[in-house]
Amino acid sequence: MTDASSPARYASVFRPGLFAGQRLWVTGAGSGIGRCVAHELASLGAEVVLSGRTAAKLEQVAREIVDDGGRCVWRAFDIRDEDAVKAQVADVLASGPVHGLVNNAGGQFPSPMAGISKRGFEAVVANNLTGGFLMMRELFQQSLQHHGGAIVNMTADFRNGMPGMAHSGAARAGMANLTQTAAVEWAWAHVRVNAVAPGWVASSGMDTYGGAVRAMIPQLRAHVPLRRLATEAEVSAAIVFLLSPAAAFITGVTLQIDGGASLGSAIWPSVDHAGSPPFQGFHRAVVPEVLK
Repeated sequence: MTDASSPARYASVFRPGLFAGQRLWVTGAGSGIGRCVAHELASLGAEVVLSGRTAAKLEQVAREIVDDGGRCVWRAFDIRDEDAVKAQVADVLASGPVHGLVNNAGGQFPSPMAGISKRGFEAVVANNLTGGFLMMRELFQQSLQHHGGAIVNMTADFRNGMPGMAHSGAARAGMANLTQTAAVEWAWAHVRVNAVAPGWVASSGMDTYGGAVRAMIPQLRAHVPLRRLATEAEVSAAIVFLLSPAAAFITGVTLQIDGGASLGSAIWPSVDHAGSPPFQGFHRAVVPEVLK
């Protein structure tokens, strides 16, 4: 990982120009995994549509991409607002079609299930499921159904439930099922729909947590068979593959990216070791403060 002022370029494993002539939309692009995906797609020739709720963050990522020689536009709005989604999609499409969507935007807060209010539960479901549905539907209706394309949705490692984040687990499981349904319903239009399910990722989102959760984060690696956390670039690479022509016969799947964490068992504990070698493709990645 390098300083944000690094003059280096994104070290993608994919061929240069892979997405030349395409416009690809990344939600939640102002930070974390979304920022990383936007950079990789731009480095591969795509014009990237950056969206999120905070204009200042999107402007910063847009400056980074342009400084690196890429092309992008940005739109600040809330994906939970149906009217805003319809209007923003139409506005972007006025200057050309969109060929793919990375439905990355989301958010949650830690809480035992008994302590989650109805309002809190609904807010997290809206962030992680309803908003993503609105983006999928509008881009399909207004653009993708006319020329095909690919969608990659963001879920999470919920295979063993999500104790401490029941609202997020329910929403993410819903997104995985929505992915399967869309893959069948939209196949006629040559639109592929897949999802990724990251485990623990060394991303800026980790710095949003406090208290006991923050204290736990540095210990997470001990519960991963590969004995480390994922890099943002490792999640981005999986997303880029699912968007690419190489995944032309893959639809309706959720790809787990968790270092084997969800496969752990008390009767077969994983062997401790120094950690597997990570893929560090993102030249502007920054280590979260909580992991320094």
